[in-house]
Amino acid sequence: MTGLFHAPVMQELMEQFGKLPGIGPKTAQRLAFFVLSLSEGEVKAFSQALVNAKETMTLCPVCFSLTDITPCQVCRDETRDRQVICVVEETTDVFSIERARDYRGLYHVLHGSISPMEGRQPEDLKIKELLTRFEGEEGSKIKEVILATNPDVEGETTALYLARLLKPLGIKATRIAHGIPVGGNLEHADAATLAQALEGRRTID
Repeated sequence: MTGLFHAPVMQELMEQFGKLPGIGPKTAQRLAFFVLSLSEGEVKAFSQALVNAKETMTLCPVCFSLTDITPCQVCRDETRDRQVICVVEETTDVFSIERARDYRGLYHVLHGSISPMEGRQPEDLKIKELLTRFEGEEGSKIKEVILATNPDVEGETTALYLARLLKPLGIKATRIAHGIPVGGNLEHADAATLAQALEGRRTID
């Protein structure tokens, strides 16, 4: 007789949890057993929340952050400073910076960083879309681009690449200050550290 640990439905559930970032086999097993301990109503509510999020959330056509309205709440907020764009790698970085509550400009999400080793080239990111934001009347208002990519090799490479593209446009490119550990990322930085990194940003010549 097939044991519980080898039941196909249980194995499939653990495999699905194992696809989540940072989830190893033991954690996937714990999550699977936790889900089985929930009531049927709780499981249905959980699964419906996943379906609703997948069906509702989309990319903002302006900044490419995840949103349930288009354009997103930040892009449509007329009280934001439209002279500054903060460029980040992922939507999670937007949420992290917003937690700091000190930044009031706009955003642009690249959806990754340049990494030839992993096959990610500039054309795989939302770089072309960033450059189009400097066109027209709205584009003429932009005076500074904060390059807030992660402080690792890929993030630094991406920041330098973008700085070179921005220089001929006459737009000031700045880099967030050190404070986030090298090899770390914005997602795991606390609000105070992010606020200091933004405040202490330096100009890239």
